[in-house]
Amino acid sequence: MQRHPITAHSDGQSTSFTSFEARPATPVIGAEIAGIDLSKPLGEAQVSDLRDALLAYQVLFFRDQHLDRDQHKALGRHFGTLHCHPAIPGPEGHPEILQLKSDRENPNAASAWHSDVSCDQTPNLGSILYGKVIPESGGDTCWASMYAAYDALSEAMKAFLAGLTGVHESEHVYSRIEGTVSNYPSAEHPMVRTHPETGRHALFVNSVFTTDVKELERAEARSLLDFLFRHIETPEFQVRFRWEENSVAFWDNRCTQHRALADFFPKTRAMERVTINGTRPFYRKLSRGSG
Repeated sequence: MQRHPITAHSDGQSTSFTSFEARPATPVIGAEIAGIDLSKPLGEAQVSDLRDALLAYQVLFFRDQHLDRDQHKALGRHFGTLHCHPAIPGPEGHPEILQLKSDRENPNAASAWHSDVSCDQTPNLGSILYGKVIPESGGDTCWASMYAAYDALSEAMKAFLAGLTGVHESEHVYSRIEGTVSNYPSAEHPMVRTHPETGRHALFVNSVFTTDVKELERAEARSLLDFLFRHIETPEFQVRFRWEENSVAFWDNRCTQHRALADFFPKTRAMERVTINGTRPFYRKLSRGSG
């Protein structure tokens, strides 16, 4: 079977926005942003540039940022209302902050590819993750472009997926977390979603939350999902970020998946995240000539 080529969406050259410079990390996904201080109040032009860069690169990386929790939340609110995690409460006074700590006693790295809380009826728009305690080595995070994953499929597979609905469940994930809610969210979403701002198609299934395909028999669904989960892991779709203390990653959850590498134990890795509420996924057929 002929493999479809990976389409580059960057020529590798830095792009100068009005407010900062964006240096592509790969031709397909990711850019490091230089020349902006996220701890300070942002003007309309800066917010607009950040939104445009996010849509262009899917995940943005920042170095040497110093954010307290209020500044972290203020940054996220420029892009929408903030989400409170359904299973993990935030620190006192900051319900919108999700603390992610992994160490010898609690090796909880999210090492499987996933899209955050896709089990919600309205999965989030994106997340802003802040590195507070970083091991000397290990603990990188990888992101994968679901645009690239979709584009690399055959036309026949694209047509097949266009009519299918993924079942996203959470009990098998959240029931392992002590003290979580008993009403576990679940949802059904199109397996290919149309990005509400770019209009591009992206795969929208992930190995953590997607458990079934509504229109297929169980065995058929399992085979299809297993294929897609392997396909998503293609290295050419990915970017890998080496964390430092006070680094920030801001990603578009509508067109990416990510995983943390659990290769640093017994060292400690502590992060804090704000998550921006999104809208219900939908599928719209592309018009002729739109790609």
